[in-house]
Amino acid sequence: MTAPAPLMSLVWTDHVTGRRGFLVVDRLVRGVASGGLRMRPGCTLEEVAGLARGMTMKEALHYDPEARYVPLGGAKGGIDCDPQDPQAYGLLVRYLRAMRPYIESFWTTGEDLGLTQDLVDRAAAEAGLVSSIQAVYPLLDDEAAARERLADAFAVEVDGIGLDELAGGCGVAESVLAALDRADVPYAGARVAVQGLGTMGGATARFLARAGLTVVAVADIKGTIANPAGLDVEALLAARDGYGTVDRSVLRPGDRELPGDAWLSADAEVLVPAAVSYAIDTANQDRIRARWIVEAANMPVLPQAEELLAARGVTVLPDVVVNSGTNAWWWWTLFGDIGADAEEAFAHIRRSMRALIELVLARAEADGTTPRAAAHALVTDRLPLIADRFGWYR
Repeated sequence: MTAPAPLMSLVWTDHVTGRRGFLVVDRLVRGVASGGLRMRPGCTLEEVAGLARGMTMKEALHYDPEARYVPLGGAKGGIDCDPQDPQAYGLLVRYLRAMRPYIESFWTTGEDLGLTQDLVDRAAAEAGLVSSIQAVYPLLDDEAAARERLADAFAVEVDGIGLDELAGGCGVAESVLAALDRADVPYAGARVAVQGLGTMGGATARFLARAGLTVVAVADIKGTIANPAGLDVEALLAARDGYGTVDRSVLRPGDRELPGDAWLSADAEVLVPAAVSYAIDTANQDRIRARWIVEAANMPVLPQAEELLAARGVTVLPDVVVNSGTNAWWWWTLFGDIGADAEEAFAHIRRSMRALIELVLARAEADGTTPRAAAHALVTDRLPLIADRFGWYR
C-alpha cells in the first residue's frame, strides 16, 4: 500500500530548552485520529510520520462492523529528549500545552516509548487538558459511563501489574503462540529472547513464560541477561525500575550478563524486539538465528534488513499487527465492547489477535509474500469499507 501524504505534519521547538517535538496526523476518521506520544533522544519527524501511518493501519486492521468500537484515523506525537533528563517533565507539559488545540479537537493520545500513561495524564492535567483522549468523547453514546469504565479498567491489577500494561503484551504473546501453532511447534521447549523489559516487553515475557515457553534472554539498557536453561521472568519483572531496568542483585547463579546486543544472536526460535525503533538493521541482521521476529516495538526492523531476513527464511510478524492490541484494548473498553475485567479483556485480546495473525499469515502464504505485505493488502481491502461507512480526511 502506497501511503498518501499525511494530513498534517507539525514541528514544534521548545522555547526553554530548544528541543523539538513533532505531531503527524496521517488521517482522520469521523474527525478523529489515534496515536501515542513517545519521548526519546533522536526522535525525528520522519520517524513520527512512519508511526502515524502505522496507526492508520492498526485502526483499519481491527475494524469490525459488528462492534461498538469506531475505527479512528492514525496519528503520532514525538519529543526529542531522553525521558530521564531532569528537564523532561517540564518539556512534556509545554509540548502538551502547545498541542492542546489539537488534542481537544482531533488527536487522541497516550503513553508510548519513554512515557507512562500516569505521566501523560499528570502532564495533560497541568497543561489544562480534560484528558489526553478527550477528542473521542463526542463519538461515545454515554461519555460518563465510558470514562468510568476506562478508569475502572486502568485500576485493575493482575499479580501486581496494571491491566493497561498487560493488554499489549497479551496481544504480542498471542501473536507468537498463533505463529507457533500454525507451524506445529510445541510451546514446551520453544525459546524466546526479548529486547526491552518495559511495559510491552515485560508483559510479553510473562505471558509467554506462563504459556510454557522458555525465556532465555532479556535485554535492558544495562545489557543482556541470559540463561539457556531459562530465566526467572517473575523475579526479573519484580526487580525492574520505572524504566524497565532490572536490578542485577536478583540474578541467579546460572544467569549471565552479556553485552546489550547479545539478544540478537540468542539461541532461540523467537526474537521479540520490544524497545526501540530501528534495532535490527542490515549490519546486524545476519547475527539472528531465530525463525521468527515478532515486532512488539514500533518499527524495530529496517525494511532493507527485513528483505535480507526474508531471504534467509526468517519470518517477521509486523508491528502494525503484533502490537496493535494495546490501542484496540483502549477503544474496546471505552466504547463498551468489553468491561473493566482482566479475564474478559485477555479473552477478547487473544481471540482478536489470533484471528488477525492467522488471517495475515494465510494471506501471506496465498500471495507468496511477507506478513507485512499481507497486512498492507488487508488494510487496502478494509480502508474503502471504513471510508464508505464513516468517511475520512486524508
